[in-house]
Amino acid sequence: MSELTNKEGGGEGIWIRALYMLLFVLLYSVAEFVMVAVVLVQFGYRAINDASHPRLLSLGASISRYIYQVLRYLSFNTEIMPYPFSEWPEGEPSDD
Repeated sequence: MSELTNKEGGGEGIWIRALYMLLFVLLYSVAEFVMVAVVLVQFGYRAINDASHPRLLSLGASISRYIYQVLRYLSFNTEIMPYPFSEWPEGEPSDD
């Protein structure tokens, strides 16, 4: 990953990162769409059963954590690339 990060702010490293950033913008859009679907299904499930679906809770937590990781990468707050270049996040979002 050292060749992907160019601390000087120029050179080809920034253009390679730009390509990765485009990929993550697309993945963010997909994750956002899936998250909206999870929210709507969870709302419907909760309205009918008066309880949350535990697997949807887990899925919603991991998608929100993934979105957080993508946004941190896109905003240059981290050099760690999210999934599919690292493990899929599990559990509640944290300050990682």
